[in-house]
Amino acid sequence: MAAAEPIYGVLLSDSMDLKSYYSLDFGDAAPDVRLLKPEEVTNPDLIRFAVCWLPGPAAFSPYLNIEMAMSVGAGVDDLLKHPGLGKDVAICRVRDPNQAHLMAGYAVHEVVHVERGFAQMQQNQARAEWAPPAIRPPRDLKVAVLGHGSMGACVVQALAASGFSVSVACRRDPSDPVEGVQYFTGNDSVLQSVAGQDVVINVLPLTTETEDVLNADLFSKMARGGWLIQIGRGEHLVEDDLVAALDSGQLAGATLDVFRTEPLPSDHPFWTDPRLRITPHIASDTTPHIVAEQALQSARELHAGKPLSLAVSRGQGY
Repeated sequence: MAAAEPIYGVLLSDSMDLKSYYSLDFGDAAPDVRLLKPEEVTNPDLIRFAVCWLPGPAAFSPYLNIEMAMSVGAGVDDLLKHPGLGKDVAICRVRDPNQAHLMAGYAVHEVVHVERGFAQMQQNQARAEWAPPAIRPPRDLKVAVLGHGSMGACVVQALAASGFSVSVACRRDPSDPVEGVQYFTGNDSVLQSVAGQDVVINVLPLTTETEDVLNADLFSKMARGGWLIQIGRGEHLVEDDLVAALDSGQLAGATLDVFRTEPLPSDHPFWTDPRLRITPHIASDTTPHIVAEQALQSARELHAGKPLSLAVSRGQGY
């Protein structure tokens, strides 16, 4: 009995060698799934899916029969707006529970770092100065979380477990709300949730509605001397508005992990601004073996004509 024909996919990225990065996890994929680098493709018409990370503008051009594109990251905004992907191409994302816990750890770390004055104590150490800072109970610090998907929900749980007062902007009422957390829903949920808050953590997906959401209007609603933790997408932040808020004292500082241009250009003024904490898009990351498992799972679902369990809603953007 002849073996069934495999399904063919291509690995597309302008910034990394996906096959080398995931070599131990993809291996030779499986007999029923063949994953190729673009230079290994001899017949582009056989390619039915792509596994991607920031593919270039013309990356999809040779592959006229693509039915699915999968991002190796949690976000799919680059695929949703890609000019080379037709509206009939399904878009899938990795759903890695480890990512949410990594992001929650990052968020809590930054909140504690700011609240407990660790930056000042590091400066004191350099001067051999013993100067304990004033400490207030965690419940007295008001923290707003923008976004309540898998990432945001995990961040909320971690903050609440640490004793902080938490408010959340979300699209709909949560099915499993955390006791003591205040949830805001509806069109005004973002501005309602940040009103009077000391810290705002952005974990929103990037959509047409959320682009530029971190702006002067939002900053003005926060408590004076507040702090922004930006772990969503670079396009969420209006950079000039952030600088103006810092200059006026409305914000004391910000932690930025994502940027409009990545890597952040070496001459960007953010690098030398002492009011900012810069990290290179490391708030969370996908686990390679989970990326491989879910890419193969999606390819097999496509090949079998089954619904794609990891597909996102084009309308919602996530």
